[in-house]
Amino acid sequence: MDEQPTTPYPTQPPGSPYNFSGTAPLGPPPEGPPAFAQPSSLPSSRKHRHTGLAVAVLATALVVGGAAGVGGAAAWNTVADESGTNGDSANATTSQVVDTPESAAADGTVEQVAAKVLPSVVKINVSGAEGAGSGSGIILSSDGEILTNNHVVEVAADGGEISVSFNDGTTAPAEILGTDPLTDTAVIKAQDVSGLTPATIGKSSDLKVGEGVVAIGSPFGLESTVTSGIVSALNRPVDVGSDAENNSTTYPAIQTDAAINPGNSGGALVDMNGNVVGINSSIRTASTSEEAAGSIGLGFAIPIDFVLPIVDQMSNGATPTHARLGISVSPVTDESGAAVDGGAQVQDVTDGSTAANAGLAEGDVITKVDDELITSADSLVATIRSYRPGDEVTVTYTHEGESKTVTLTLDSDADTSNS
Repeated sequence: MDEQPTTPYPTQPPGSPYNFSGTAPLGPPPEGPPAFAQPSSLPSSRKHRHTGLAVAVLATALVVGGAAGVGGAAAWNTVADESGTNGDSANATTSQVVDTPESAAADGTVEQVAAKVLPSVVKINVSGAEGAGSGSGIILSSDGEILTNNHVVEVAADGGEISVSFNDGTTAPAEILGTDPLTDTAVIKAQDVSGLTPATIGKSSDLKVGEGVVAIGSPFGLESTVTSGIVSALNRPVDVGSDAENNSTTYPAIQTDAAINPGNSGGALVDMNGNVVGINSSIRTASTSEEAAGSIGLGFAIPIDFVLPIVDQMSNGATPTHARLGISVSPVTDESGAAVDGGAQVQDVTDGSTAANAGLAEGDVITKVDDELITSADSLVATIRSYRPGDEVTVTYTHEGESKTVTLTLDSDADTSNS
């Protein structure tokens, strides 16, 4: 058993299955039409360009089932009179219009970052028996390997279709090379393409809280959208749900206030040198309703360091593997039974696991892994997931009121099911 809480993870209200504790994935959900998908039949912004007019996007949603997702519909409305005659012409004044000479973007600016990264980020269109929608992806190779989220493409996993829209306006069909639900990642391959611009991969471990970042993707189907912000927090445990076997999708996320919305899933979070440091994956919402889901400045990206070994496995056709302690855990509770910060309590230890061999027992409370403080069950799961099988870690825990420390080698889940 992986190191999962024994108590059930929060569930969705009917019709809103991907808003766990207010944290929602941003692309197509695994069941039902993808959240806030933009059907191809909707009018695009290119068809509604009116000189001098402001254009607003209004989004509505339709709930299609208790455990299904949300389909989106968009309307484009002008908010100014096309005639331009709603003023008093007698009192009108004019301004001289001049051309501004073009100049190269300065290094370290959002403009420079966008120019570098936009050719390496794609829009992914998916369809399957459960619905259709769109998300984003990051080009890994010149011949079409693309990194994205599992929840973006899994609607097309069983006989569905995937197509990729590139920054230059071209499109190509794609197929899935591998998926990993536990880290919410997937690798797809665009067919019969060459000469693509692979993204430059950075190091998420070099990030500092407060430094600038840029998010690039296709929110609400609007491809090549660029937003900017800062790193708000690091190693934020994010749990976006669990499968029937209680294997949770939990990762130590990069938190950012760069505007991220449904459809940004799978897109790039980059540093101010244009290097990919994360995969935009989920948002915190102010409402449990998918109709109200949108950026409130709490977006989460999967750190690139965390998933690169898994990406390599998927690209090579191998089944992804993950580190494990061999225990199940639950939140620490007070006398009233309410969860409190302060570690992860061991509920069960698998015979023969690295935890069992190290002497961990039911009732122990794990408070630290190496230098990372463990504040909750999710915190422990996310932290262990950041390591690889075979890594050596130091675990600090409390046993019958006494603090203990043990060094152990993490197991692999290679012989267990992660689907």
